[in-house]
Amino acid sequence: MKLLIVGGVAGGASAATRARRLSESSNIILFERGPDISYANCGLPYFLSGTISQREKLLVSSKEAFKARFNIDVRILTRIDKIDRQKRCVVATDLTSGVSYEETFDRLLLSPGAEPFKPNLPGIDGKQIYTLRTLDDIDRIKLAAMSGIKSATIVGGGFIGLELLENLIQLGLNADVVEHKAQLLPPFDPEMTTPIGEALASNGVRLHLNDSVEEFFDAKGRIGLRLKSGNELATELVILGVGVKPESKLAVEAGLEVGLRGGIKVNKQLQTSDSEIYAVGDAIEVEDFVTGSPSHIPLAGPANRQGRIAANNIFGRNETYRGTQGTAILGIFNKTIATTGASEKALKRVNYKYRKVYVHPLDHAGYYPGAEQMTLKILFDEISGKLLGAQAVGGAGVDKRIDILSIAIQGGLSVYDLEQSELCYAPQFGSAKDPINMAGFVAGGLLRGDHPQISVESYLAVTTEDKPMLLDVRTEKEFAQGSIPGATNIPLDDLRSRLGELPRETPITVYCQVGQRGYFATRILLQNGFQVNNISGGYKSYLLWRSHI
Repeated sequence: MKLLIVGGVAGGASAATRARRLSESSNIILFERGPDISYANCGLPYFLSGTISQREKLLVSSKEAFKARFNIDVRILTRIDKIDRQKRCVVATDLTSGVSYEETFDRLLLSPGAEPFKPNLPGIDGKQIYTLRTLDDIDRIKLAAMSGIKSATIVGGGFIGLELLENLIQLGLNADVVEHKAQLLPPFDPEMTTPIGEALASNGVRLHLNDSVEEFFDAKGRIGLRLKSGNELATELVILGVGVKPESKLAVEAGLEVGLRGGIKVNKQLQTSDSEIYAVGDAIEVEDFVTGSPSHIPLAGPANRQGRIAANNIFGRNETYRGTQGTAILGIFNKTIATTGASEKALKRVNYKYRKVYVHPLDHAGYYPGAEQMTLKILFDEISGKLLGAQAVGGAGVDKRIDILSIAIQGGLSVYDLEQSELCYAPQFGSAKDPINMAGFVAGGLLRGDHPQISVESYLAVTTEDKPMLLDVRTEKEFAQGSIPGATNIPLDDLRSRLGELPRETPITVYCQVGQRGYFATRILLQNGFQVNNISGGYKSYLLWRSHI
């Protein structure tokens, strides 16, 4: 078999090496437009500040290594200009010599990736305005950042933009972030991003949320940004991080089907609309694992797995790709935020009937030094309790819990399974009741009716005349330090002796600091005949939501 692969890095390089392991006799040719066949693009921001000090550490493999170990014909600096499906060939151009030629194939695999989106704005092609995709890009950005400048602006508050931002701050630059949505990190639900915004602000970053750039202009030798709000910024370096789009031009011109967002359409075997042409990675449209909706989710992990699965299918092993969950993580300024599965926003878009709970546990036993608090949000089916999605933000332990919940979602587990999950425990690693168990207890109690709950935003959305009595069961000292407006304070330990102060005809909404004492109060009040529910996650959840309501 003669297999041509267009594009290296994650998907293409994984497909090429898997193909060779499956067939020693096949002729495998990999085309890469750039000079590097396989590099760690997720590590590029950390080369900027010197966290990764050696450029060569970012090179996963080389043309020579691919030839020596895998006997793969790698053609770097070669652009594929056309796919001729009738002749079963591609037209390639050697960018060094300028010579074009045809190369036939039995099977073709497309892994061209995604390119940074560059909006059509006045002045966007000016000097010192960059996008990031390749090693060459980070070389140019690093040269500019270390040229003695003092300021930089990131346009876009997504993963790559914020990773670059932290590394620019480490270089001593002053920084602004412009994000057209009302929150950072749009894949997350808004309240979960509040601690990230607070961490940026505490490190001197100026945030311009719910705003966008309308024009770049010369500002006396600096780069001027005129924003939709009417504000103007002046900076010395701009990095665009407003998202990526599938690089599907080749596929479109070849008549292959693409989705609404431009991603190449593939089936579960990763075949395109032409059964002899496969596609993987950031260029394809994938099925959302939870909702089943067509999506574009550009992540390195799925791209690697897709490359392997496509190669398996090309060589006769029937294997299906089960969809992408969007499991992702960001670490910035000692904060960690991670997600897996469907967000609440995504579930609302498809009208899925779900419930949610928040817990705010410590990452390990509180009596052992160094415990850090996290916020964990899980989303689940309102009838079966099947897990649909999870998000967490905090410090240590966030990655561990989201990875566990990712596997739980893949396995079709429910919140009842979380209650009984057996996880390793020693005081420096976790708690006897792990945050995973705690989330299951709270969600299970909700579904069984033992623990009636309401979310912060649902409570605040109730009109004044219909609002229930709001009861704060924290201590008087906690209450004095801040409370939800309109609350009455009766500490939990005094509640049984003060039941006569509460109305029996009017519903009561209870809250505490993180939800546990509110749950205890709810159980007391329910068994004494009161109408009651508990605010999920308590005052801590209110603080997360306050800036987004």
